[in-house]
Amino acid sequence: MQLSRRFAMTALSAAVLTAVYAPQVTANEGISDNEIRIGYLADMSGVYRDPIGPLGEDAIHMAIEDVGGSVQGANIVVFSADDRNSPDVGSSVVREWIDERNVDMVTGLVASSVTLAAVSLLQEADKLGLVNGAVSSGVTNEHCSPNHIHWVYDTWAMSNGTAKAITQEGYKNWYLLSADYSFGHALEADVERVVTENGGTIVGRARHPFPNNDFSSFMLQAQASGADVIALNNAGGDTINAVQTAGEFGITQAGQVLAGMVLFSTDIRSIGLENAQGLQFTKAWYYDLNEETRAWAERFRERTGSMPTMVHAGIYSSTRHYLEAIAAVGTDDTQTVRQQMAETPINDIFAKNGYIREDGRMVHDMYLVEVKTPEESADADDLFRVVRTIPAEEAFRPLSESVCPLVTG
Repeated sequence: MQLSRRFAMTALSAAVLTAVYAPQVTANEGISDNEIRIGYLADMSGVYRDPIGPLGEDAIHMAIEDVGGSVQGANIVVFSADDRNSPDVGSSVVREWIDERNVDMVTGLVASSVTLAAVSLLQEADKLGLVNGAVSSGVTNEHCSPNHIHWVYDTWAMSNGTAKAITQEGYKNWYLLSADYSFGHALEADVERVVTENGGTIVGRARHPFPNNDFSSFMLQAQASGADVIALNNAGGDTINAVQTAGEFGITQAGQVLAGMVLFSTDIRSIGLENAQGLQFTKAWYYDLNEETRAWAERFRERTGSMPTMVHAGIYSSTRHYLEAIAAVGTDDTQTVRQQMAETPINDIFAKNGYIREDGRMVHDMYLVEVKTPEESADADDLFRVVRTIPAEEAFRPLSESVCPLVTG
């Protein structure tokens, strides 16, 4: 039975911070403090609450349960906090965890701006970051380090899957609408690269505040551009608001294609199949891939009342892989564990034959999916059909194009 405690934060009283302790077990000299301490940092109250948010902590606890509740005789402690999509808030939390809680690993890490600030602190302290929510491909490119791993997806993979498929279907003129922060900028650059490499043209672009509630003026500009495709280089609540506004203006009915670059199952439920049907986009994971994924997703739903997103599955996968690495090497020393993780293939509910490259990118298959029509959908969770499996080696940026110092030397 697990016990729960709440701690007040000195650095950031506004953040929610909880610590959950596994039962007391026998001491183990190979693990610092006789505890494995995990921090879960995510947006708990903003635009990324639904696709990631508090339920990511449940995924962590499922991983803990599946390794037996403890590792090498050591307790497992989980702290969690709301970063409010603020690099300053996120940095304060991580600094507190490092200085006061001696965390070993931080996961979640959603907004790219928060993530880049957090992993810098983790590198300074020689702690490990498992990046699951952030999408910027720079996390394991120009900002790579030996102290973090990028697990679920990135802007290179998402744009390569979606923009390439749509451009090759003959939709050549693109308008780029991007969230005005590091993630949106990175996704915009990657989409532009894929479009131009496949013979397309960028006919216009705009950047919106993050987060943003009113997309009326942005959609009118995109509509007036005459572009074949309007690319939404945003995520979460921003994508939902943009798609709903496009529906109000009849943009897709008039023949323009709306391309969501980062969409979650929670987004599609909010938008509704009537408005989202036919949308093609790239996913890292879907609950209905096979019997194993369906069984795990049902277990998650029984625990939380909700179906898991690809990020929830990634948090589970990366946390379990981390804990199994500690069990294998008998220590929570960051670089020893990091090496063991890289040497061990990932075969679980999230990935088959996944592996961690020298730049810190976890490489695995991705999926181009299409949103079903209301008539095609069998139930509330039957949202997509897989159009194509994108092989791992094709899905992510090749190392030959990397500027990561760990690769280039």
